[in-house]
Amino acid sequence: MPSKSPRAMLLAALPRLMHVYWRFTRGLTMGVRAVVIDDNGRVFLVKHSYADGWHLPGGGVEPGETLLEALKRELMEEGNIELLAPPTLHGVYFHPRYSKRDHIAIFIVRSHRQLSAPVPNHEIIEHGYFSPDALPPDATAGTRARIAEVFSGTTAAQRW
Repeated sequence: MPSKSPRAMLLAALPRLMHVYWRFTRGLTMGVRAVVIDDNGRVFLVKHSYADGWHLPGGGVEPGETLLEALKRELMEEGNIELLAPPTLHGVYFHPRYSKRDHIAIFIVRSHRQLSAPVPNHEIIEHGYFSPDALPPDATAGTRARIAEVFSGTTAAQRW
């Protein structure tokens, strides 16, 4: 069997090399958050120790994780919330606050159970269910916008 020429080996390796290059020069970050709605129409929110205001539960997608796997993990970590049925994808948002490559997928969770009330810890210092028309005063603008979209049925924005 004849050996490949250096040019042929380079051409064969080029897609892989370009992928590595793009990974370091165009690294995309992806997060997930959920609008978790209980049977009374209230939304579950969390307050982090490291960020101001109330937020939808969620976090970063780890390498090798799917969006749904990340969502399940984050809901369990932040709210002891277990999905009972697949959530609905509401939208994917560009979120340039920390990076020009950051995106967040928002899911709507209607079928779930909270195994027990979450215990405040080093990350989540408060949590609770709130009526969409009576959110905490310091709920973030992005949180308010996503909840308003879900409950009004309006089209999801493209930017956080």
